[in-house]
Amino acid sequence: MAGSQTQDLLEDIPKVSDPSADSVTQEANSQMEGMLTVSTEGHVTLSDVEEQIKSSVPTSTGFEIGDAARMMNEPHDQQQEDAMNASLNSMFHTIASSKAQIKSQQKDEPDLMYDQKLDIIKDLFWCKPVVFLERFHKIIKEEHLVCFNHLADNYEVTFYCKEIRKSSMKKTARTNVRNKRYAALQQLIKDGEYFSDEQMRTRDPLLYQQYIRQYMTEEELLAENSKNLSNAMCLSDLLMSTYQEKIVQERLQWQKEREDACVEEEEDDEEEDDDTESKAADWIPSDDERSMLREEFVSRMYQRFLDGEDRDFDYSTVDDNPDFDNLDIISRDEEERYFDEEEPVEVEDMEMDKD
Repeated sequence: MAGSQTQDLLEDIPKVSDPSADSVTQEANSQMEGMLTVSTEGHVTLSDVEEQIKSSVPTSTGFEIGDAARMMNEPHDQQQEDAMNASLNSMFHTIASSKAQIKSQQKDEPDLMYDQKLDIIKDLFWCKPVVFLERFHKIIKEEHLVCFNHLADNYEVTFYCKEIRKSSMKKTARTNVRNKRYAALQQLIKDGEYFSDEQMRTRDPLLYQQYIRQYMTEEELLAENSKNLSNAMCLSDLLMSTYQEKIVQERLQWQKEREDACVEEEEDDEEEDDDTESKAADWIPSDDERSMLREEFVSRMYQRFLDGEDRDFDYSTVDDNPDFDNLDIISRDEEERYFDEEEPVEVEDMEMDKD
């Protein structure tokens, strides 16, 4: 009889079954069950059961569960906060390091220090984030857009964020084309023919004349002509060489006429210009200076190719060629010799007291 009464009492005892309860609470429930079940061998009174319940159920279960949940969320929240701070700092420093005019200044005012620029940029962002985005959207990068998530419902913010994404896509496409052309350039340099003196002179005879040919000695000119004749294996080759030279001379004359048409001469500087031209005509560069001139000429011809200015070259064979996508062999330092990472952008003047 005592055993059945005890069992009835056990069934009436409320158990802690909160789904958010932690492992400590669940363990307390199991311990409470075990303690009461063991006592079924003897006589158990109602007071004994109540005594055991009070000693077994934790008195601060609710607090412990809430505290545990908070502790579990803390690392996640901290990671988000750290990521946001990193994005903000990156955006602020990107703008401060750019050529953007951070604040309107008078002529005699000294240039702003870097820390001053940062302070002005931060103040504008926290006080007027929409104006901040409007002023600097041409500099802000796509990875910085997370800084404006809290303004996602603002029409102007949505518009400028879309513009930044479009600009990022265009820049990525331009970078891919540049990288492919750089890879093609390396291949052409290795092959040798495309950037030979003869081929480069054919593509830009005026530049070749200004940097190299006008400083060649008579012996060097004769050697160059003899080399061209020796390369002609038959009469047809000789005729082709003569025809190519005629094309080069016609292109050289056309370039000279175009250059003369672009030069604006001022009457006050005529004497000075004549004197400068006279000195330039009398100047004979040393061997080291001639080497420097050659390096400059070749570098400019490389840049012409990368800029897509070689009119007779089919750039679609490079730009649309997936074989030039693998650029692991190209180091960043080499690439920066020909490309500027940041293109100049126009940014409106910023004054803290204007909207």
